[in-house]
Amino acid sequence: MATIYRKTPKGQAEIETRAHHLPPRLRTPLIMVDGKRSADDLRKLIANQPDECLATLLEQGYIEVVEGGAAPKAPAAAAPAPAAAAAGAISPGIDALRRQAVRELNDQLGPVAEAVAIKLEGAKTLEQLRHSLGIARDILANARGAGAANAFAAKYLEPLGA
Repeated sequence: MATIYRKTPKGQAEIETRAHHLPPRLRTPLIMVDGKRSADDLRKLIANQPDECLATLLEQGYIEVVEGGAAPKAPAAAAPAPAAAAAGAISPGIDALRRQAVRELNDQLGPVAEAVAIKLEGAKTLEQLRHSLGIARDILANARGAGAANAFAAKYLEPLGA
């Protein structure tokens, strides 16, 4: 069975706040860890010293091993208050869409996607998520062409009504 890693709460916090000031050589691999990619897949995506990067992230508590695939994540916090939901908070279904968008960006652009991936992961409202997805679409258009950008928009922006 392949080894699969996922971010720990410390890893999630680092992506959102940069509190621990991880260097780019560790931050980029941390962003790529999604609880679904195998260690072998991650090694292919991490440009320099992939085994050392993964070992360091594991030792420092930013990632953890998920045996046999993606296990359910531990609950991050209590369910959002009704006022937050009414204000456009992101629902679990939309959160899954966001994770897929981040994964696709990382797959298509690699480290170039880091800044927009951070914005996507940090979006707290649908409006913030739509805005960040628009930026991602524009970056894809510049890097991969209109076809890739249009496919990305159809897959991730249109379901949000953008």
